[in-house]
Amino acid sequence: MNEHWPELQFSAWQAARETLHLWTQIIGKVRLMRTPWLNHSWHAALYVNSRGLSTSSIPYESRSFEIQLDFIDHVLKITVSDGQLRLRPLRSESVADFYRAVMTALEDLGLPATINENPCELGGATPFSQDKTHAAYNPDYTRRFWQILLQTDRLLKEFRTGFLGKCSPVHFFWGSFDLAVTRFSGRSAPRYERKVPGVSIEVMREAYSHEVSSAGFWPGGSGIEYPAFYSYTYPTPEGFAKCAVRPEGAFFSDDLGQFLLPYEIVRTAADPDAALLTFLQSTYEAAARSMSWDRAVLECQLGRPGICRPV
Repeated sequence: MNEHWPELQFSAWQAARETLHLWTQIIGKVRLMRTPWLNHSWHAALYVNSRGLSTSSIPYESRSFEIQLDFIDHVLKITVSDGQLRLRPLRSESVADFYRAVMTALEDLGLPATINENPCELGGATPFSQDKTHAAYNPDYTRRFWQILLQTDRLLKEFRTGFLGKCSPVHFFWGSFDLAVTRFSGRSAPRYERKVPGVSIEVMREAYSHEVSSAGFWPGGSGIEYPAFYSYTYPTPEGFAKCAVRPEGAFFSDDLGQFLLPYEIVRTAADPDAALLTFLQSTYEAAARSMSWDRAVLECQLGRPGICRPV
């Protein structure tokens, strides 16, 4: 197994993946409810770090705290700025039990939290406190997933340096369970009208208030039974779906309305980094050309460590 780009069979950890998705929603919603709103819901996302996924620092009155899913030691870790700490093993247990454990730990630490128990972006989902069905954890595949996120995070951050316009951080959205970076043209977008399960239309309209080109990594689902890198635009311009993109094997999914590059193509490439960066750049160029973005104003050379960008 390539330790940097490990194999990730979709069916091998389906139950564990679905459970982990819901666990990330619980800790993500804690951050959501304690953090002032930031454009496009950037305040709610999680971040890849050297051990797993983290909320980053969350303010609570004069203190702050952080919740981390550690995928090396496989523990839930809650740290507080006053020195308090709570640890709980990540193991096979129901979403309901995990939810109660997180809420109880926060209460014990003097950080009580109330969140909306209904999962986001999952049709017909059971509220967290009642979900006894999802109860699997697979340490091996969870760590593989994190290793892929770690490499993808690195390359998305490199790709991000080639853009001068407004751009999101590289962050993990727990609703859709994907790692993403989003570029903006600066122009307003048409009013968003599509309904998303568990998400208010007001949130979706704010998220897509401006033209975007977004790309990232997703472990699969919604009829796509394999992990993949993706790239989409909002709004979707005429001709975008027919644009030629690279590398070989990338294609436009009519069902999802976006370009996909199966993870296996990147994993088995002679140079996985180059394959992914090629996909990111070619799909962005397809979006920028199709939407007539002012590329001369928005783009720059990729950044290099320790070297100031010439102007």
